[in-house]
Amino acid sequence: MTFATMATKLAVTSLMGAALMASTVVPAFAQTQPTDGTAAMTTTQARLDAPAARWNTVLGTYVKPLNTDGVALFDYAGLKASPEDRAALTAYIDYLAGQTPSTMDAPQATAYWANLYNALTVDVVIDNYPVKSIKDIKSGLFTPGPWKKKLVTVEGKKLTLDDIEHGILRVKYPSPLIHYMVNCASIGCPNLKDGLWTADTLEADREAAARDFINAPNGVTIKGDKLTVSSIYNWFKEDFGTTDDNILAHLSDYAGNELKAAIEGGASIARDDYNWSLNDARNK
Repeated sequence: MTFATMATKLAVTSLMGAALMASTVVPAFAQTQPTDGTAAMTTTQARLDAPAARWNTVLGTYVKPLNTDGVALFDYAGLKASPEDRAALTAYIDYLAGQTPSTMDAPQATAYWANLYNALTVDVVIDNYPVKSIKDIKSGLFTPGPWKKKLVTVEGKKLTLDDIEHGILRVKYPSPLIHYMVNCASIGCPNLKDGLWTADTLEADREAAARDFINAPNGVTIKGDKLTVSSIYNWFKEDFGTTDDNILAHLSDYAGNELKAAIEGGASIARDDYNWSLNDARNK
């Protein structure tokens, strides 16, 4: 075999290997991510498109570990002070806006829309920070909260946060677990995930999020045979089965020993509550 022939075969082999590697790359929102918030570049993260990989790392930096109340606070001040990390957020939103979620399967699309909702929420809070509550940010002169403001255009359609949560996620991909995926930047809300939602681990991750919330005081508190539940279970009652018994059954599915014993012992829902204070790491 001549030297030229050997060189040609090596080049062909190299090209085939590169093509095989390219064929295994899947969209950022469909890949498995670390669930512990680590900033380390794992093999999976190394395969992410750059904007998604960078924002995944930023989330792991600014979402703080659960506090004693089971709340994962976010360091808005730290992110606002970092031009590089703010640019990563902007680049990630632009990256998602350029996607075509209408072509995705249900798990991919669910992860996509939840990631977009959460990124937009962080972005709008950073733009207005410091604030005591996301409700201090207005969509209009007399409209508290940013939820009705057009924030992004996807596939030619201008969307609000309400459009994403109530017009897309809850309608096209209905599940009570949707409520544990989207974070409204409030203490009373289920925690912001410390990494991206992905199709590969969607069910396991959002069930874990449900357990974290339901077994924390913001989800359910027990006083004798009476339960105080998050207002989420009242505002979106139809997503959990419409009746208190349905809500209790949902809570029991993810309850720890104490809550499960209370429910099985006949505890009932007495009231609901919600804390709209910003989930700000600087307000510990």
